[in-house]
Amino acid sequence: MAKSRLTKVAESIGGAIGKADRTAHKVAKAGVLAKKELEALSKEVDSLKKRLQKTTKRLKNALS
Repeated sequence: MAKSRLTKVAESIGGAIGKADRTAHKVAKAGVLAKKELEALSKEVDSLKKRLQKTTKRLKNALS
């Protein structure tokens, strides 16, 4: 009888570990995707900054 209780407890522990492992993998994967998106947004912001600087410079020259 004690053996079946131990087996049930071991199964529930194994299930909990498996669930935690799957969740950890999902979080890690989401972190990688977020990092890639952040890098892409950063590049886009830098590009927009450069365009704004060029436009500002042209406008100043046009008004002078």
